Amino acid sequence: MNHIAIHVNTSKPLAIQWADYTIRRLHSMASTTCYLAYDVVPFFDNEVQALVKPTTVEQFPKYADIIICFGGDGTILRIAKNLVEDTIPIMGVNVGHLGFLAEFSVSELDEAIENVVKGSYRIVDRVVLETIFDSKKYYAINEFVVEKASSSRMLTLQTHINRHHVADYRSDGVILTTPSGSTAYSLSCGGPIVTPSTQVLGITPISPHTLTVRPLIISDSSEITFTLLSNVAEANIVADGTVIGKLQHLGVIKIKKSEFVVKLIKRSDKTYFDLLRTKLLWSLDATDMHVKK
Repeated sequence: MNHIAIHVNTSKPLAIQWADYTIRRLHSMASTTCYLAYDVVPFFDNEVQALVKPTTVEQFPKYADIIICFGGDGTILRIAKNLVEDTIPIMGVNVGHLGFLAEFSVSELDEAIENVVKGSYRIVDRVVLETIFDSKKYYAINEFVVEKASSSRMLTLQTHINRHHVADYRSDGVILTTPSGSTAYSLSCGGPIVTPSTQVLGITPISPHTLTVRPLIISDSSEITFTLLSNVAEANIVADGTVIGKLQHLGVIKIKKSEFVVKLIKRSDKTYFDLLRTKLLWSLDATDMHVKK
């Protein structure tokens, strides 16, 4: 692996620190060319600036074989959506709190760098959702959310799957999640954990006003339509945490799986279930916790 782009969340000092370390490490161990975005270069000292080639984020796929991304899941989501129509793999180094997409920790960075240079890793494809709203196309890797714009008004969202009426959700909103997003907002609202290779999407209501409404798993070949029936409330449309528009009374949004995928670099010796156990303490029993009294 001779051409590597380095993407950095410059609002996080630790991201800059570990990106600095990685650039120096790559330069010392292999004939590797590193690329940095023009606006990121000034965050590094003159020595590191001399080791990189400045370009734009949009040009990363032209010059680099992979991107190493320093930040958290939000950092990966942003660059992945910016480059969604390209196929460049992304390796996420987590300097935040949890990190499901950015699953590599700084404690294993040396090993990860060596494996990347040797090509010892696996690449997984993650589903991307898309919608066209106000004549503009938007993508989401974790989820699209239609949620109330004010704290005082509940929404009624009529939901169709492939034009078949499913339900009228009276709630604070509805989450349409990919398997990648099943451990994000959807999980906190009671949605199930879905393994990334499963070809499904999930519909999870947010604080529904009826006990009979539960999360629903559907085929990822479906087209999902949400219509706002409420005439006294408006809804925000949110793509991976970013508001992209608003729905008024009888406003409609249609969402489907995109033809594009996001390619993520993963350790060759770890599985998704290892990640669940590490990040969420999934399946941990109280007897497994050795608490010293």
